[in-house]
Amino acid sequence: MLFYDSPNPAPNPRRVRIFAAEKGISLPSKEVSIPAREHKAPEFLAINPRGQTPALELDDGTVIAESVAICRFLEALHPDPPMFGRTPTEIGRVEMWNRRVEMIAMNPVGQVWVHTHRFTAALPGRNAEWGESNRPRVADAFAFFDRSLENSEFLAGDRYSMADILLLTTVDFATFVGCGPGPENAALLRWHEAVSARPSAAA
Repeated sequence: MLFYDSPNPAPNPRRVRIFAAEKGISLPSKEVSIPAREHKAPEFLAINPRGQTPALELDDGTVIAESVAICRFLEALHPDPPMFGRTPTEIGRVEMWNRRVEMIAMNPVGQVWVHTHRFTAALPGRNAEWGESNRPRVADAFAFFDRSLENSEFLAGDRYSMADILLLTTVDFATFVGCGPGPENAALLRWHEAVSARPSAAA
């Protein structure tokens, strides 16, 4: 198989790299440069018509795109350690928090990124006013996750999971964009320091 990757600050490929590092999986990879627009080149669009990384091309030519889908595929191949939960309750909780990170935090962070950041200035349809209007939504999201982590070591339970990977990459990307958590988010920052110290976070 071949993993089509993009370096930081791209958050979605990093999710897969962290997941693979937690599993001890070595993924043969090919770098796709987003600044050079390689993800929009015809060669890559033939692999992923959405023109986004990451993508995982299997030996039989099957392509799995979307970061969480790739991680679910890898979990099926390498179930230990379980990153999506073990019991029905754990699986449900991890999925719940995965969805919350995506909908509550990553969505407004993405709007700030697309509509206000200098790296996206050439994108068509930018609306700076809309982008700025999402900054309070990001702050509200981090306040929600801060409260959720006040009495928890990890987001979805008593062990590190895919939900923590999603939140870690979202927080780091938000910080890059310029809308990261502040000192008022003490529990979130305590959690972030702990999960950032895991060796996988450097992937």
